[in-house]
Amino acid sequence: MSTPIRSVPPDVSPAPGTPGDDHLVQGLLDGDEVAFAAIYRRWGALVHTMAWRALGDTHEAEDITQLVFVGAWRGRAGYRPDRGSLGAWLVGIARRKIADALTARTSRTRLMEIAARDAGGLRHGPAEAEAIVDRVLVLDALSRLPVHQQTVLSMIFYEGLTQAEISVRTGMPLGTVKSHCRRGMNRLRSVIE
Repeated sequence: MSTPIRSVPPDVSPAPGTPGDDHLVQGLLDGDEVAFAAIYRRWGALVHTMAWRALGDTHEAEDITQLVFVGAWRGRAGYRPDRGSLGAWLVGIARRKIADALTARTSRTRLMEIAARDAGGLRHGPAEAEAIVDRVLVLDALSRLPVHQQTVLSMIFYEGLTQAEISVRTGMPLGTVKSHCRRGMNRLRSVIE
């Protein structure tokens, strides 16, 4: 694990002579790329530091920072200045992206532990080795799915539950379970291919 670049969060107050929040907010809402670049310069280090502290990995923190600002750009129409400051909105997006990364990391670790445990009991002939590789590939692909799709498909594959049983167990409407199953299978197919 690498050491943090900064031990103290960066100062996010505007430098003298830079546009204020109102100008940046309006630029964001108007789709002004120059204003968005200023937003990145102003809050990028804060987002990166948050991600690094939560994940402990510089590369993952860089990925999260990129996801936060791509998400902010794409979701700019949903930003409401009357509900909170621009910085708070970006921090909220960062927290969600960090939580998603931690959930995915936990899922991958859990799935690798299951695969390793299952593989430990096999005598490793060619057919068994191929089965282990297939299982690891499927588990890895499954871990890349959104949480709800992952949950539904895991219940189907590993617990043998029907969609109706999953609906009862999770409290999701049956139509939602079916949608998660269909979308999850499509994504799983594309990831495996």
